[in-house]
Amino acid sequence: MTGKDKDYRYMATSDLLNELSKATFKADADLELKLKNIIIQQLDDAAGDVSGLAVKCLAPLVRKMSESRVVEMTSQLCDKLLNGKDQHRDTASIALKTVVAEVSTQSLAQSILCILTPQLIKGITGPGMGTEIKCECLDILCDVLHKFGSLMASDHELLLSSLLSQLSSNQASVRKKTVACIASLSSSLSDDLLAKATVEVVTNLKNKVAKSEMTRTNIQMIGALSRAVGYRFGPHLGDTVPVLINYCTNASENDEELREYSLQALESFLLSESANEYTDDEDISWKVRRAAAKCLAALIVSRPEMLSKLYDEACPKLIDRFKEREENVKMDVFNTFIELLRQTGNVTKGQIDGNEMRQQELPKIVKSINRQLREKSIKTKVGAFSVLKELVVVLPNCLADHIGSLIPGIEKALNDKSSTSNLKIEALIFTRLVLSSHSPDVFHPYIKALSAPVLSAVGERYYKVTAEALRVCGELVCVVRPNIEGSGFDFRPYVHPIYNGIMSRLINQDQDQEVKECAISCMGLIVSKFGDHLNAELPACLPVLVDRMGNEITRLTAVKAFAVIAASPLQVDLSCVLDHVVAELTTFLRKANRALRQATLGTLNSLIVAYGDKIGLSAYEVIIVELSGLISDSDLHMTALALELCCTLMGDKRSSQSVGLAVRNKVLPQALTLVKSSLLQGQALLALQNFFAALVYSANTSFDSLLESLLSCAKPSPQSGGIAKQALHSIAQCVAVLCLAAGDQKCLSTVKMLTDILKDDSSSNSAKQHLGLLCLGEIGRRKDLSIHAHIENIVIESFQSPFEEIKSAASYALGNIAVGNLPKYLPFILDQIDNQQKKQYLLLHSLKEVIVRQSVDKAEFQESSVEKILNLLFNHCESEEEGVRNVVAECLGKIALIEPVKLVPALKVRTTSAAAFTRATVVIAVKYSIVERPEKIDEIIYPEISSFLMLIKDNDRHVRRAAVLALSTFAHNKPNLIKGLLPDLLPLLYDQTIVKQELIRTVDLGPFKHIVDDGLELRKAAFECVDTLLDSCLDQLNPSSFIVPYLKSGLDDHYDVKMPCHLILSKLADKCPSAVLAVLDSLVDPLQKTINFKPKQDAVKQEVDRNEDMIRSALRAVASLNRISGGDCSVKFKSLMNEISKSQTLWDKYYSIRNE
Repeated sequence: MTGKDKDYRYMATSDLLNELSKATFKADADLELKLKNIIIQQLDDAAGDVSGLAVKCLAPLVRKMSESRVVEMTSQLCDKLLNGKDQHRDTASIALKTVVAEVSTQSLAQSILCILTPQLIKGITGPGMGTEIKCECLDILCDVLHKFGSLMASDHELLLSSLLSQLSSNQASVRKKTVACIASLSSSLSDDLLAKATVEVVTNLKNKVAKSEMTRTNIQMIGALSRAVGYRFGPHLGDTVPVLINYCTNASENDEELREYSLQALESFLLSESANEYTDDEDISWKVRRAAAKCLAALIVSRPEMLSKLYDEACPKLIDRFKEREENVKMDVFNTFIELLRQTGNVTKGQIDGNEMRQQELPKIVKSINRQLREKSIKTKVGAFSVLKELVVVLPNCLADHIGSLIPGIEKALNDKSSTSNLKIEALIFTRLVLSSHSPDVFHPYIKALSAPVLSAVGERYYKVTAEALRVCGELVCVVRPNIEGSGFDFRPYVHPIYNGIMSRLINQDQDQEVKECAISCMGLIVSKFGDHLNAELPACLPVLVDRMGNEITRLTAVKAFAVIAASPLQVDLSCVLDHVVAELTTFLRKANRALRQATLGTLNSLIVAYGDKIGLSAYEVIIVELSGLISDSDLHMTALALELCCTLMGDKRSSQSVGLAVRNKVLPQALTLVKSSLLQGQALLALQNFFAALVYSANTSFDSLLESLLSCAKPSPQSGGIAKQALHSIAQCVAVLCLAAGDQKCLSTVKMLTDILKDDSSSNSAKQHLGLLCLGEIGRRKDLSIHAHIENIVIESFQSPFEEIKSAASYALGNIAVGNLPKYLPFILDQIDNQQKKQYLLLHSLKEVIVRQSVDKAEFQESSVEKILNLLFNHCESEEEGVRNVVAECLGKIALIEPVKLVPALKVRTTSAAAFTRATVVIAVKYSIVERPEKIDEIIYPEISSFLMLIKDNDRHVRRAAVLALSTFAHNKPNLIKGLLPDLLPLLYDQTIVKQELIRTVDLGPFKHIVDDGLELRKAAFECVDTLLDSCLDQLNPSSFIVPYLKSGLDDHYDVKMPCHLILSKLADKCPSAVLAVLDSLVDPLQKTINFKPKQDAVKQEVDRNEDMIRSALRAVASLNRISGGDCSVKFKSLMNEISKSQTLWDKYYSIRNE
């Protein structure tokens, strides 16, 4: 290695590198010393390639040498850097960076820092140090700070003052590197030192006589600081923002760069987003416009609650700037405008008042965009279509008056020789969106102009253009003939051109799957809309669609296309393929693909409704056998579709004995198993009820045997034990539907049988009585039972039962029987509530059944009953039992739906009642009166809402919780009613999320003490309420003010509070990433604590399971944060991710959650 010939030296150094890199290499103390000396010597080799290899040797050497040797080597390298010859300085600098990069243990880091830090400071601030040395030292220091900033706390103050002094250096390169260094240092500085740095920079900025390049450096410094420390910069915004805005507005004409830097710094406050470094150019004013557009975009994304203000102020300015001459800036202006539209769509969930925007701004937008569509530049046109696209998505139907002026732009984009595929695709997507979101007659004058370019695009070679054009054709078909009766527009000239264009694509086999699918869907629409004008063509085209059903790739699309055709009012003649289609579809019912089975059931149903008389009955039997296998509670949606199809088959007039028999043997056993499922609900339960009714109607099945088999479902079997409560309700509903379908005679005898079961007071068979009561309730709700004397007394007898479930079934039955005949039974219930103290709770439940049914069916009560009911309910508002109060509140809330004019004032008066329980009950009542569908109570309660919700600051925690729950319901069901109150309510709501010490008490249980936190339920409810508000009222929340401190403390709270907080954090990461990233550092600790928490050794299984759920929930939040963090934003978060990836159990959990 010390030979004269440089080739030898090169080869020798190369061999050494290979040896050092081997995993087995070990060196003793002597060898280490030799190696260190020879490599340091090689660094100065006159031949560049030799010294380059020597630098490469350092990395493996540092990993394998003892700490003391590495420290010695570092010291020698520092000496070379500061005092060596100029030509060796570069190599020494790279060598030091390599050493820093390879240090992996904390002890080695600390030993090296003791040597390195003072030397680097000397290099940066020492007298007589040249610019080059300073720059190299700053570079190395930047790396050191990035990696070990937190280990250097004792030197922070010295480092900071050394670096700040360099901000006023005369050399631009030194200033630039200093800015980067201070930014790296700032992320680990204490708050005091951070404040010191900021104050110094702001003081420099206020210095009126400073040179403009110094000012620029200081402005960049502020931007870099705010990006590096995120939310910790918050306290300094008050000092810095006014100074920057002052520079923006007062910078002299020729100092455009200054303005740009100020805007970038402002942007970094709004978003921790890196501003682009622009190249210098003679005309810099465009950079300012660009920086301003980005700054505005940052504001739009990060402060949703300022949207309406931004709309008024920024919208006109942006539209004005569409005419920007500099293309890059124009794209930024377009993107900012799109952000504004998109954020409006996000925030208002389509409730935007498009009218005001439409009248004022739309004509301007369209005029300006049309001008852009005439430009030469492809990029500009693509940008213009993006704006139009977003406009149609956020404000459907907004372009109705402007279609005519937009058509030439679309034509030009599709026909022009110079158009790229990208432009054509954008133009086609916009055309599709505009066709689907406006009413058809708007387009009729322009169909001719539109159809030609679209059809020629169908013939394009690039598959993405073709697929988009086919989708547009589908919309075009629906626009040309919106309904069969005729719309005054002559669509006939377009039938054959469109059909021929699509048919040529449909029969072509060698093309992209996306094109095949689009062609099939489009042909389905054509046949369903134009079938009566295509009689000659159908025998050619339908078999092609059938053929596509046979191909696995296009199967699903073809099945859906036949559903569209079958549902067409034209009753298109399918005779040439009908039997084949039905047979093919029947075999699909046993395929594994769920989407295919689902589509097949729907298509078969449509086909049998439309063409039942042309399908052979033998096909019916095969279908029944196949669909019976799809009925189970593991897929309720599929079950509902299968049962609906079964009803359609049985409903066919020609259904013969054999069909009925097939249903009895195959489907009925499955239905009787299904009815016992505790999961059965919704559409599937309705379909099951219709199935039993259809069975009775089809007259092949005796009512008595069906009733018998249904009732016997409820018998507890020795294998499965008792039967679920939900299942008893399902059985009772099916029995009631069955009885009504079978006619009055059967109904009478069934009710008699059921009352006999109740009279038979051998209470041994409680399951039988339980079911009997539920059946009576279900029948009574659908039919007046007053011809059965004293039925109400027979039911009330069961209130004495020793079993809770029978009592509650009896109260359910009584309420539902009353619904069948209010004038007779309601007074009876009210009278009983007054006179029977002991049965009060059950009777109130009966009353609740009556009221809830009435509010759902929009029925009225008699005037006198309302008075009675209200007096009675208000008397029970203060009941000691929470159960009673809850029922009372639900009754009041549901009556309020029927009689809002009476109830809203009555409830409002009681918000000031002296009794806390009354206040809480009326607020909960309001909660029950706010349902998803529009009701007449909405406008009556609107002016009074604040008197209920402001009880969120009541001094009683029950009342506060009631108000929080009510606010949640408003936010979920009727957000528009409360948006105006949120500025006042949010601070009060946030206050409920804080742990209140006065609500924590210690209960002495003799041998040990138990701590009870009465505020826990309230905190949990408050966080859940914020979660709901994020979905519906994002435009009213400033997420930054909530995340720190409230969400942060919630993440460290009790198990029940952490869960909703993790959900909120995931949601915020998704909707307001900038606000979360700004404070990410401070959220890591609580998450880390949760993920690493270990239950005690003697913890019971329940605690262990809860902790598992807790960890998974926290990891879900971490996964959402990881999606937005883009790696570098937070050192702490990075180390948390490292920790997770190193622990096998955590990583497995994290991995499975991430892929959910």
